[in-house]
Amino acid sequence: MTVAFVATSADACGPDTDCGLGDRHYRIAMPEGHDGATPVGAIVFAHGYRGSAHGVMRNMFMRRLVSDMGLALIAGKSLDEDWVLPNSPSHFDSDGQQEIAYFEEVLTDATKRFAIDRDRVMVSGFSAGGMMVWNLACAKPDLFAGFAPISGTFWLEPPATCVTPVTSVIHIHGDADKTVPLEGRAIRHTRQGAVDQSLSMYAQQGDFAVAEHANFGDLRCKNRTNAAGEVLEFCLFEGGHSFRVAFLQHAWDRLKAAGQL
Repeated sequence: MTVAFVATSADACGPDTDCGLGDRHYRIAMPEGHDGATPVGAIVFAHGYRGSAHGVMRNMFMRRLVSDMGLALIAGKSLDEDWVLPNSPSHFDSDGQQEIAYFEEVLTDATKRFAIDRDRVMVSGFSAGGMMVWNLACAKPDLFAGFAPISGTFWLEPPATCVTPVTSVIHIHGDADKTVPLEGRAIRHTRQGAVDQSLSMYAQQGDFAVAEHANFGDLRCKNRTNAAGEVLEFCLFEGGHSFRVAFLQHAWDRLKAAGQL
């Protein structure tokens, strides 16, 4: 199936050409038929291990879904073959600030070049990209309207504290994931963290209420809210380490229902 996307006035870059940021870049696809002027929301996506912005844009199912939602898709690219994060195997002593600053630059640049509604931007990512999203939620909660990590959490263990006030997080994970298990696993001299530790830390820090159970299709979710109206949701699906574009729709819809988008 061929999907046609209309080029914007900022034709120097787009889904097939890098948007340069010094020695780094990102790619962007505006919704099909966009007039180039009307502000639209966006989903920023962080790729998995050894992924790329180019690879994200080749996922035409994702492109179609995000376009049909009337949103722009912005694909980031890690500094290394993996996101440079604290306690990770190749960057154990990193504080992650290079990557945090990169996403700030991406948003600043994209909103200058394209008609992006800065108040309606969600960030998501799969696997290593999900780990990137958790680090963003902890270090820069005001950067995005909502955070949707998929099958990824902090390396080793969650930070003792995150920047406050906390934000809204929708975490989605396979119940039989062997690549990034819910309980974590050792990798070289470090390990992937346990998902429940991250959720518990964030629930406590954000003073989220007791979880309420709800099913959304094949997603089995536990939803918490706090007095500020933020939402912390943990959803399991039956299966392993896999990504479905419908997860992006679910996260966006849940954040919108909570009044965050």
